[in-house]
Amino acid sequence: MVSDGMGPASLSLTRSFRQYTDGLEYGNTLTLDKHYWGSSRTRSSSSLVTDSAAGATAFSCGQKSYNGAISTLPDFTPCGTVLEAAKKAGYKTGLVVTTDITDATPACFASHVHYRSQNDEIALQEVGNGPLGRVVDLMFGGGRCRFLPNSTAGGCRADDINVVEIARKEHGWNYINDRAAFDEFWESKKDVPLPMLGLFADYDVPFELDRRNMNDVYPSLSEMAKTALKALEKATEGSDKGFFLMIEGSRIDHAGHGNDPAAQVREVLEYDKTFAAVLDFLEQSSTPGVLVSTSDHETGGLAVARQVNADYPQYLWYPAVLANASSSSEHLAHHLREHISKSTEQSLDKLKKFIEVELVASGLGIHDASEEELTALASDPDRAQSLFADMISVRAQIGWSTHGHSAVDVNIYSSGGPGAEAIRGNVENTDVGKYLRDYLNVDVDAITKELNDKMGSGAGLGPADRSIAGMESPLAEDHWAAHEEMETKRGDLA
Repeated sequence: MVSDGMGPASLSLTRSFRQYTDGLEYGNTLTLDKHYWGSSRTRSSSSLVTDSAAGATAFSCGQKSYNGAISTLPDFTPCGTVLEAAKKAGYKTGLVVTTDITDATPACFASHVHYRSQNDEIALQEVGNGPLGRVVDLMFGGGRCRFLPNSTAGGCRADDINVVEIARKEHGWNYINDRAAFDEFWESKKDVPLPMLGLFADYDVPFELDRRNMNDVYPSLSEMAKTALKALEKATEGSDKGFFLMIEGSRIDHAGHGNDPAAQVREVLEYDKTFAAVLDFLEQSSTPGVLVSTSDHETGGLAVARQVNADYPQYLWYPAVLANASSSSEHLAHHLREHISKSTEQSLDKLKKFIEVELVASGLGIHDASEEELTALASDPDRAQSLFADMISVRAQIGWSTHGHSAVDVNIYSSGGPGAEAIRGNVENTDVGKYLRDYLNVDVDAITKELNDKMGSGAGLGPADRSIAGMESPLAEDHWAAHEEMETKRGDLA
């Protein structure tokens, strides 16, 4: 399990938030807290601050690489992944995420490209058009537009390739694309036919804070994970091999990038719920298994503290402010842009009133918005997401140091199991990847050799490709900008 962007401060924030909202004693902790195992050092080969691609490559390949690398090494040669090796050894495999299924973390387990922005190629490799053929048996998440041609409604590929049809006709995938189809398998006796591709959103599944109000449209992380576990267990009944499943709480990271603490606590709570569900599965299963959970990096430089005036800082923060929010800053920014696009000749004062009543009071639960805050929102709606998020953060006294990633060590959690002492204490992120292959007893090196035999080396790449691996590369961390651009286009939350 990967809690993308979740650092130690996210746990402190969420633990206290849950205690406040549920009226719990201070000793009542998250499920994750009860399974704390150690911590991971996260740097990549190109920077002290990693991105998700290099971080996930450390988990999948057990090796360091440059920011942006999708299971590709600094010399631009591919590295075999634990999922590919597990598939080769006879295991069933799965990926469950709340982001685009071609995003960095899932991509690193089932594809090999030089840079994470090559989503169109990643989609093709994930369904089976790669050097090893089809290596995944189940994929649940978002990113439907990556699999549809650009001539089709809802398609966002740069070409006219229909990846869904390729998946069906050439690789035998079953395909579902909405909640109704998912519900045929969720908590029912109907078996999930493998291979199964479930894409439930054009881009990302909405933040849990918003998704819970659209439960009839999007499944949650815990629902997708439970269904995947059931499907993979059923598919391996009577086999001497089990399955390898990667589950990502993807949008913890996006809430960190947006500096939105109200969205983040709900993402962490849903991840904790999913973690508990996996533990329950392992306890009830007659087949031995192990759960390892960690983060690729921390996002936002979150501090559960904020000095809001020049006087000596107060030693407090206010979880009630987060509890009062019923919508994410992302959702409210969409709502504001939609309202402006449909309005004709609306005065600034009328727009400010709409923002104050319909968005700030109703969505954020804030009833003391200043004139300056309302004017900024009405005058510069392109900055609405960050402005809404800051209104929440200031009142809750939550601090952020960046809209990017930080270099802080991240926590490791585990159910424990044979050899798990290898990831006790403070370890490199690559040690997590090495432990996974050792536990499954699979030959990742043989997969690396096969990939290199079939794909060749990185020789012949141009200077632009080679500059990606450099610390000075402007491509090192641009995925949040790309995410924001895509979110502006999407109609999911309108």
